[in-house]
Amino acid sequence: MSSAKRTEMNPDLQKERDGASFNPYSLTCLLHAGEENVERKRELERLAFDDPELQHEDLSFLSRDERYTLGLKKTIRFLNKCWDLDITGIQDVNTYRRAVFRGMLEPLSVHYGMFLPTLLSQATEAQQDKWFSQALNYAIIGTYAQTEMGHGTFLRGLETTATYDPKTEEFVLHSPTLSSAKWWPGGLGKSSNHALVLAQLYTQGQCYGMHPFIVQLRSTEDHTPLPGITIGDIGPKFGFDEVDNGFLMMDHVRIPRENMLMKHSQVLPDGTYVKPRNSKLAYGTMMLVRSYIVSDAAQSLCRACTVAVRYSCVRRQSEIKPGAPEPQVLDYQTQQYKLFPLLSAAYAFYFASHYMMDTYFQLSGNISQGDLSQLPEIHALSAGLKAFTTAVMSSGIDTCRMACGGHGYSHASGLPLLFANATPACTYEGENTVMFLQTARYLVKCYGASKTNEKLSGTVAYLSRVQTAAVSGKGARDLLDLEELVGAYQHRAARLVGMAANQLQAHTKAGKSPEDAWNSCSVQLVKCAQAHCHFFVVRNFVDTVRTADVDPASRAVLTTLCQLYAIHGIIQNSGDFLEDTYLTGQELQQVNSHLASLLAKVRPDAVALVDAFDIPDEILQSVLGRYDGNVYENLYEWAKKSPLNKSQVHESYHKYLRPFLQQNRAKL
Repeated sequence: MSSAKRTEMNPDLQKERDGASFNPYSLTCLLHAGEENVERKRELERLAFDDPELQHEDLSFLSRDERYTLGLKKTIRFLNKCWDLDITGIQDVNTYRRAVFRGMLEPLSVHYGMFLPTLLSQATEAQQDKWFSQALNYAIIGTYAQTEMGHGTFLRGLETTATYDPKTEEFVLHSPTLSSAKWWPGGLGKSSNHALVLAQLYTQGQCYGMHPFIVQLRSTEDHTPLPGITIGDIGPKFGFDEVDNGFLMMDHVRIPRENMLMKHSQVLPDGTYVKPRNSKLAYGTMMLVRSYIVSDAAQSLCRACTVAVRYSCVRRQSEIKPGAPEPQVLDYQTQQYKLFPLLSAAYAFYFASHYMMDTYFQLSGNISQGDLSQLPEIHALSAGLKAFTTAVMSSGIDTCRMACGGHGYSHASGLPLLFANATPACTYEGENTVMFLQTARYLVKCYGASKTNEKLSGTVAYLSRVQTAAVSGKGARDLLDLEELVGAYQHRAARLVGMAANQLQAHTKAGKSPEDAWNSCSVQLVKCAQAHCHFFVVRNFVDTVRTADVDPASRAVLTTLCQLYAIHGIIQNSGDFLEDTYLTGQELQQVNSHLASLLAKVRPDAVALVDAFDIPDEILQSVLGRYDGNVYENLYEWAKKSPLNKSQVHESYHKYLRPFLQQNRAKL
């Protein structure tokens, strides 16, 4: 809830809120898992908003250097307040963090997001005693150095080497080529003094693939780079201005044997390599990070929809009927078609992120008990959902920007910065196409297992029980029924997985190598992974609607959103449903008719639905999306703060423009 007073409310927005069919607070409590959590969230937010040490100029008017400096200042203030006020627990810390940074990114985010979790999941108890406590208390600051200038997602192609020397019981870390330079790790450029470096392990003349090593980069006394370390910032990016993404090259840097993380695999003092009991145990950090990315994608889409929906109610434009008052932009069906499916996707992704986080922590408990049975399935799902949600989120934010017309192009809207900071998720922690292919590999394997009557469970159980042949002539169906919609997406996913698997098998039988066959089928494989993820999101949305502890009015609006999400997806992918006559042309016409009625049904509740996200103005950082709707007055005030307006006549006038004008006038 914003701090804006009701008496200051834009009348159009007030009318929208008064006319809603449900109480937004009910859905706010659902999204945040209970009223107690909502009130705690608001308490932590207010704590940050009222802190005079956390106030700053609009980010749009700061240089990159100023934003990095501000990011560090806020990070230190944030950590000190967490310690002073005993703000603990993942949920509370993340809530307070969002309120502190308010759309900014943290220079040290990789330290807590990857460095600490990797130490926790891959270091031995002795290593944790040595490193984890220091890192947890920020006595050292670490980053996660995996990606190189020449290779990213393809880990086997990474060139950095770690060669074991049994004479000194040390590893020698080396960057043999320019393309082997570590490139992109957040916090590497200027902030970190340690790194978890992913390198190819060589011992006793053999390469054992990628392993993590703790490498000190800078002096803990004066922060200067240590001998053999070449390090720096990679320069401005498309967004992420507060983060010092960096480069690192190592020239035969020696580290103790104990600096290799050895919870799962080891190198003994004599150089003998002890392999892990399961090669997938190192997936833990990746799954956690990808689960967070799904959550971030949902929240970014929530922010974009909040801005666009509210502004579309404040903005009046053109005429529907000649001579009539200009209508609210949101009254145009074309605007509803742009925004409401994205609004439904924001809810769908929010619920999917709940599933992923709950499943990850359950899985971590199972792994600690030695149960690894779910690991491949959840790894495949986390990879696919990371790609699926970030792709929709990225294009969705830009759709919201364009839906705001010319003002959406201004940084005052908050949307350009949101897009620049959110869309890199499509490539970091696994480029999206590669992520879909990872998911597809698991799906094809499961499909093959189902053909030998192996029982499948969890999110892939449908592959062993769904009829994938043409099903025309099923009779009349209610395509707004939630179970019918789940069935449609289930059928589509199973059919596309089967097609990809059969196509792959055909190429192999024709004599192609497994690698060439895979490449020849890769477009179809990506499609089947997308269909699997789409089915999961629809099914999870339906499950949430049915089990949510909400009042009837809130369940009704959730049902409408769920129907809209599924119906819109069918229209966007209509070929997949028509191809084997699962849907007929007549049924697709009904689906299009349903879409129009669902858009109209969402329209009266649109503002209440974005209000339910409970994103304060301080975090939203948007003049167009203000809770009170007073856009134009504040847009004017925002523009006046531009550094170019500090003087009536800019100094460049005297230096360049005035002489040029005088020169031209003299010619007349």
